[in-house]
Amino acid sequence: MFLPTPEDIKKTRLELGLTQHEVAIRAGVSQPLIARIESDDVDPRLSTLRKIFDAFDAARKERILVRNIMHSPVIHTSSGDSIEEAARIMEEHGFSQMPVIDNGVPVGSISTDQIVHSMTDQDLKKVSHLLVRNIMGDSFPTVSPTSDANTVSRILEQYTAVLVLDKGIVIGMVTKHDIMKMLRG
Repeated sequence: MFLPTPEDIKKTRLELGLTQHEVAIRAGVSQPLIARIESDDVDPRLSTLRKIFDAFDAARKERILVRNIMHSPVIHTSSGDSIEEAARIMEEHGFSQMPVIDNGVPVGSISTDQIVHSMTDQDLKKVSHLLVRNIMGDSFPTVSPTSDANTVSRILEQYTAVLVLDKGIVIGMVTKHDIMKMLRG
């Protein structure tokens, strides 16, 4: 059986960005006890260690970063591409929507619904030669790679996807499917 050392406990706490006080509250023990455990001044009960590591596990789940669940590279189209090209990309990858990105910057989104809707209003030949910019919708919301998965989950309640930007450039995308995959991990 693996028993953590005081150094293991302190290292884990620091990696999670928690103070001794925060660990104590989460574990239901006193902050001085956490300090004594970390300084190897007390031999804690196994039940106390379990509470501490349960608190660590809960903190890990709360702080799953977007950079760890996003998918990259982002399959996208450009506003100057034809509707026919955008439809081909979506069909090839099995997507029902995708971002429209020009020079690394999100400018909109396009979906199969928008394409089908444009087909009912116009001649099919004209639609295939239309540019994406003529029918695209608003861009997906954006977050930084250090945003947490809980924040993105709340955004995905209202949007179909979230783009991940680093220094203004799209580096990844998160969909409801990516959030669902967290259940397996």
